[in-house]
Amino acid sequence: MTITEGENNVTHLKERTTSLSKKAIISSFVLTLTACPLISAGHAVAKAVSPTTISQVSASVEAHAPIQYHIQARLNEKNMTMQGSSMVTYRNTSQDTLNQLVFHTFADANRSKSTQTSMFKRSNEEISKNHPEKKPEDFLGGIDIQGVNANSQALEFHNKDQALIIQLKEPLQPGATITVHMDFSLNIPYGSQRLSYYQDIVNGAHWFPVMSVYDEEKHRWNTTPYSPTFETDYYTSADYEVEFNVPDDYQVAMPGTITTRNDVEPGRKVVSAVSNNTREFVFFASPNFKVDSVTRDGLTIEYFYFDNEPGKKQVIDRYIDQAFKAIEFFGDKYGAYPYPEFRIVESYVEGVAIEYSRVIQMGQVDSQADPAQDTVFVHEIAHQWFHALIGNDSENESFLDEGFADFSKVYFAEKQGDKLNGFRSIQFDDSPLELAIASSNDEVGDMASPVYYDKGRQAIYQLYRSVGEEKFDQFMREYFKRYVHKNATIEGLLQTIEDVLGKEARNEMATALYEPGFVLKPEYQLSEEEKTAYMHDQFQLLYQTSLNQIPDLPYETMSRIMEKALQGEPLSIVLSDQVSSSARKQQEAMVNQLTMLFDISGVKYDVIRDQQVLKKKLKKELGTSNLIVIGNGKSNGVIQALKSGIIERANKMGFAWKDTMNQPGASGAYAIKHPFNQNRLMLHYFWNGDHVSDAALETYMAKMQESLGFTSAFYHYYVLDKNGKMVLDKLEGNPLSKFFAEE
Repeated sequence: MTITEGENNVTHLKERTTSLSKKAIISSFVLTLTACPLISAGHAVAKAVSPTTISQVSASVEAHAPIQYHIQARLNEKNMTMQGSSMVTYRNTSQDTLNQLVFHTFADANRSKSTQTSMFKRSNEEISKNHPEKKPEDFLGGIDIQGVNANSQALEFHNKDQALIIQLKEPLQPGATITVHMDFSLNIPYGSQRLSYYQDIVNGAHWFPVMSVYDEEKHRWNTTPYSPTFETDYYTSADYEVEFNVPDDYQVAMPGTITTRNDVEPGRKVVSAVSNNTREFVFFASPNFKVDSVTRDGLTIEYFYFDNEPGKKQVIDRYIDQAFKAIEFFGDKYGAYPYPEFRIVESYVEGVAIEYSRVIQMGQVDSQADPAQDTVFVHEIAHQWFHALIGNDSENESFLDEGFADFSKVYFAEKQGDKLNGFRSIQFDDSPLELAIASSNDEVGDMASPVYYDKGRQAIYQLYRSVGEEKFDQFMREYFKRYVHKNATIEGLLQTIEDVLGKEARNEMATALYEPGFVLKPEYQLSEEEKTAYMHDQFQLLYQTSLNQIPDLPYETMSRIMEKALQGEPLSIVLSDQVSSSARKQQEAMVNQLTMLFDISGVKYDVIRDQQVLKKKLKKELGTSNLIVIGNGKSNGVIQALKSGIIERANKMGFAWKDTMNQPGASGAYAIKHPFNQNRLMLHYFWNGDHVSDAALETYMAKMQESLGFTSAFYHYYVLDKNGKMVLDKLEGNPLSKFFAEE
């Protein structure tokens, strides 16, 4: 999973981007890269097959797993409930004699707000605001078990704390098999949970009781409830045969081979899936899905999406092409993707993308999206290897899936020649964390992203660098071979490292994972010059992406002056001369604030404080430079020299320059085309009076910083009164700003 939008995305990177500290700057661009829709048509769907039954389809697919599910379910779309029956055949692969079977009922995490995962909290709050007719209880749901039997005998069961415990009539011996039948009803919550419905889509994760993992070493079943802070996905790969009764107009995305029968009853159909050796079974259903399908070399990739924007199919086609590239890359590096299909589903989730077996869930894609820059998309595809194929206990060892998925997306980017999202993004981080990478979800709390993703991928990169690509790839192929369709552990990973790469490599990796404060070895980090260059490239991409979210965004935009400087255009900062000590002190604080951002992002600039220097440069250098002018218009040489042109350009964009400059105590900023050069910009941070009043200064400084950013609205001008209250502004809303808002 990637929590995009700060939840990871993103929920996990909560630093305000209005802070100019290095840590906040880094957080801001990581946040945007994962959140923004850089970041999910021939229409081909699985053909309907006449009366072929699911069992007949299944007969052609060899079953491998020790668990087989046969599930029949009916979606009641009018009240968003489901009735289902499940027949589960379980083979005891342990050496223990079992008196119980245990299933997870993770749907019951939705019985109360306190047990629902927090990563969807903000989305649900936004949905609630937009739909006041929905009551708090509409966002809740759960599963009821209506009966369990085996061999026509009713079995005692207890469903509590998301664990369904079934007492067996007779002990289940090692190697023996039992088949249990159960009936269940499901209440699907409204909103944006993994199991939910919203507008015209049903998200169907955790919709039926799924077998727990039996720990043979501890001689007990896993009964851990679903994590309210992160993920608790820990399953045994199983074989599935599912029949899903839905309205005729619904398209259903599920893992496996999908067939459809339309002869069941008027207005409805049965969509069936056979999905062997699959770690978890999910569905997504909507009457408005379009399906784009492409087959290459025996693999079919399908994208289920909402055709709600001109040119969207072309973007979806490019996403499918990117998916083929990623699957081929990971298959070559780690081990072949073993399934004949892979599906991508667009939904209304924001700030989070989620992986499932053979299916990934993405947010909405617009026609401006660039699949080549969508690192979240590649991260979710990498999860097909790390969690779907190689499983793990993601409650206690989340590094094994998130760390490897995040390293893999970077590995892919590096080999595609993407220097922004390649290995430099790993090498940049030189700060330690107090938490160990091998921490559990409870231990990391809201630090999952920096611990599992950032430090996790860094530890893997250090292994990669220390042994070289050829040996690293050899190790990864062996790791895949040992654990495909099984559950790996960190200790199992370390043993594989030792067996393939040697004891020293194992010890180094063990230290990196288990000891707090891991930092990449200095020889693998970026130099200070390389860091500055990397930050420059990242900021350049961020500003371009952010500004491009608004087609036809006017030229006179304050943030655009930063974008232009990042592209190499000259930038000059001109201060007022002959001012009071109070004004001079404020001007220097403002310059320091601006230049801190410029220095971190690798922007070159010139600061002019002296009027004589200004006179020498005014006609030549400053005529070709973007300008940031600071101070009272009456005391700033640029404003006085170019006053008539400034007034003319300001008036054209609706900024009444003379009236504003005559307002006592007013301050603010405006951006116009350079009076000498329409291809350059001039941004004037002004105040009327000797200096900015003490009451307004804090707001003035914050607004100054915000106005140049890429995470909030794009300002043309704004005016504050003597107390710092906004009295006038003109701006364009930034679609990305919601991802950076404080909760």
